[in-house]
Amino acid sequence: MPSLIAPALFVLMWSTGWVVAKFATPHAGPLTFLTLRYVCALALLAPVAFLAGARWPRRPSEWGGALVNGMMLHGLYLGGVWWAIAHGVPAGVSALIAALQPLFTVLAAGPLLGERLTPKRWLGVGLGFLGVAAVVAPKLAAANDLSGALLPLGVNVLAMVAVAAATLHQKRSLGGMDLKALASLQYAGAIMLTAPVALLAEDFHVNWTPEAALALAWSVLVLSIGAIMLMLAMIKRGEVSRVATLIFLVPPVAVLEAFLLFGETLSAVQLLGMGLAAAGVVLANAKGAPASAEGCIAAAARDDEDAAETLRRPA
Repeated sequence: MPSLIAPALFVLMWSTGWVVAKFATPHAGPLTFLTLRYVCALALLAPVAFLAGARWPRRPSEWGGALVNGMMLHGLYLGGVWWAIAHGVPAGVSALIAALQPLFTVLAAGPLLGERLTPKRWLGVGLGFLGVAAVVAPKLAAANDLSGALLPLGVNVLAMVAVAAATLHQKRSLGGMDLKALASLQYAGAIMLTAPVALLAEDFHVNWTPEAALALAWSVLVLSIGAIMLMLAMIKRGEVSRVATLIFLVPPVAVLEAFLLFGETLSAVQLLGMGLAAAGVVLANAKGAPASAEGCIAAAARDDEDAAETLRRPA
């Protein structure tokens, strides 16, 4: 897939995550829904991997590495963000935490992966962060005192670090693994982490309605299979420090979707922020480097957290 089409398609697909959450969360607890999402994705991916002759890891260390990677990439990241939002972290604040992920990744990619960091790329990261801040400015302005949400804030930061660490780990240690086998094992790891917590913290009840079923189907087929497989392929062939900047594109796309689907306001400051975010991504991925979508996974923070914030507001 051409290098420009792949990241654009990923951003478009992943930005629908908050829409899915908006329709799903009233019918199930967030960790319950995520567990079902992981189970369904694994149930579909694993047979396909076997039938397609996927190359499964041969060493226990590779199996363990893939499972731990899934715990970080899916379990800690999505689970952490959803839990933090449900316990008082405003969507705008969580979005800015997520927007720190490219900075974290860029700083770590140099010493860990030997990726070169140019002034133009640093400028791109800076512009992208400013763009995200402008896009979520209305939610930041509405944020109340967060002194009572220190633990959820800490969990949100941990989620951001987890997704950055997972993508760096995949690039460094799991790059040669068959993507179908890797994705299956990642979901197995996510289930191992998320399901016990959901059983303890939630009643694991789902109010099955057509809306809930459609949300689950979309989240599994489009997000957990289509988008994740695309993301894994792009991480495999791209530099993760460039990849991370794609996080800046998801908030603008999500805001546009909210404007088109739900009539939410779109201010001049937000439009300016969209332009800055786009310019930042262009600068950070200049010279035709293959852009991939590791950062988009982190940007799901903006998607899912925005959905949770929307759910708490009257329609």
